[in-house]
Amino acid sequence: GAPTISIFLKPPGVIPPGGSTTICCICQCSYGSFVLYKGGRRLHTLEQSGSRAEFSISNATYKDRGSYNCHYLEGDTVLARSNELEVYVEELRLPRPDLSVLPGHEVTAGADVMFRCTTTHPSTGCFLYLEGQIRAQLLSREQGDYNLSLVQKGDSGRYSCQCYTISAPREWSAVSNTLDLVVR
Repeated sequence: GAPTISIFLKPPGVIPPGGSTTICCICQCSYGSFVLYKGGRRLHTLEQSGSRAEFSISNATYKDRGSYNCHYLEGDTVLARSNELEVYVEELRLPRPDLSVLPGHEVTAGADVMFRCTTTHPSTGCFLYLEGQIRAQLLSREQGDYNLSLVQKGDSGRYSCQCYTISAPREWSAVSNTLDLVVR
C-alpha cells in the first residue's frame, strides 16, 4: 500500500512568540523527498535523514501559526500526504503544569496506568501529548487524570501535558516536564 506519513511537533504544544519548535515528518519511505506545505502553499523541500525530515521554526511569530502538512514525492509524483498539523503561537501566561504517572514509568503490558497533569490554575483543560502528538484531552479543575487501561508496547514513549483556560480568551501554560513510559 501507499506509505503513510506522520507529522508532529518536537517539543509539542503551543509555542510562545520568540519560541522555537521543530516540525517532524516520518515515513517508511525509500529515497524520495519531503515537501512541507502550509495552508495549501508549498513552503520548501525538507532536509532528510533516513525516514525522517525536519523543519525548524525559531523565533516564532504569529505568522508561523497555521495548518501544515507534509507530502512525500518520488520525482514529481506525490505518493503520500500527512494529516494537517495545527501550529499555535500564543503567549504562555499560565504556570507550568506537573505531569506524573502511576504506578510508575515502567509497567508490564496489560497494566493500567494513570497520567496526572496537575496545575495550580483553576478551571483549565489540558492536553496530554505522546511523542509530539495529542493523545488525549483532559478536562480538569486542578487535576487532569487520564487513565490508560491495558497498555501495550505502542503506548511507550515520551509524554508531556499542557493546560489552557476553559474560559475565553484562551490562555496557555508552558509544556510540563516530560515522562518516559516504558511498557515491558
